[in-house]
Amino acid sequence: QVELVESGGGSVQAGGSLRLSCTTSEDTYTMYMGWFRQAPGKGREGVAAIRTVRGGGGSTYYADSVQGRFTISQDNAKNTVYLQMNSLKPEDTAMYYCAALSLVVEGVSPLSQVEYNVWGQGTQVTVSS
Repeated sequence: QVELVESGGGSVQAGGSLRLSCTTSEDTYTMYMGWFRQAPGKGREGVAAIRTVRGGGGSTYYADSVQGRFTISQDNAKNTVYLQMNSLKPEDTAMYYCAALSLVVEGVSPLSQVEYNVWGQGTQVTVSS
């Protein structure tokens, strides 16, 4: 059973930064890992995703709303994927969820939540103006 443990959420003023972490259990296979968010009263949207490859350097994908401000990366040694969030805006306020695709699938849309079969519990990010 794949488990995801998220950390790093919190409250910050606009323009500030936060880094979210998502750690999988050791020796867990993942094809993609992604970060999604859901604001109150809104649907869940894909924020960033990464093709997780053993040597690192997998392709990354971003929503237009966070392109240039957020960076997703992986640390194989720590079985961890990070989401570095800079220049945060009040509209980034949401519950952020880490997700993993732990199967081999063709034709994946990395920012689509339906692709992912394992989800974390979520971590709250609040950005004040």
